[in-house]
Amino acid sequence: MKKDSGSITKVCVPVFLAIFLCFVPACKKSSPEPGGESSDKPSVGTDTTVTDSAHPAEMVPIDIELPKPMFVGTPQDTRVAHLEKPLGKPRPPFLAPAGTTNVALGKPVASSDEEPIIGEIEMITDGDKEAADGSYVELGPFVQHVTIDLEAMHEIYAIVLWHYHKQARVYSDVVVQVADDPDFITNVRTLFNNDIDNSAGLGVGEDWHYTETNEGKLIDAKGIKARYVRLYSNGNTSNDLNHYIEVAVYGRPVQ
Repeated sequence: MKKDSGSITKVCVPVFLAIFLCFVPACKKSSPEPGGESSDKPSVGTDTTVTDSAHPAEMVPIDIELPKPMFVGTPQDTRVAHLEKPLGKPRPPFLAPAGTTNVALGKPVASSDEEPIIGEIEMITDGDKEAADGSYVELGPFVQHVTIDLEAMHEIYAIVLWHYHKQARVYSDVVVQVADDPDFITNVRTLFNNDIDNSAGLGVGEDWHYTETNEGKLIDAKGIKARYVRLYSNGNTSNDLNHYIEVAVYGRPVQ
């Protein structure tokens, strides 16, 4: 009997030891962490959703109404340095926060050329983007600019400009800036600049020249805040004059 008891003891001791070693880690894992619940399950009241302050606004395609294509006449030589290649397909939709609209529509416009050769300055924000005669403004030669007053601070997401898309032209020294004051002294920021030789005196630009089309040139403003938008140009591949059909500024009022 002593031999049998000794055999049972030899078998039972390792079994109890194994059970004990398995039980202890399990108890340790389920024990509460300091100041919280058990580590193997989420704490009560933990919110795993993104807060409103960190969640971006709903992004939707902005509604850009395009004029009809209208290339007429003999094709022009538009070979210039640093010219981007045509996309060859429609421009993809541009996304911006819901509620973004053309905040430049009907807003006041000023110009460095106070007496345009053709048209009226107000036509630049009248909503007419067509290339027909009577739909564009023609300013004098050399560097000229137009300034749009949005009449309040806005978050600006995109600026789309149409110089003249009745012919395939390339305009020189196109510079787009925004500022907080009409004299462009306070908080001036440049959003686009293809003046590769600083002939306009606003600094050397690194953006590419582009060919005018009915889609206009879209500039991503990335939600920058400003009240005034100014656009420069310095002639084109057809003549020394400067033209504007329409400038649209897509944004929202600053809350």
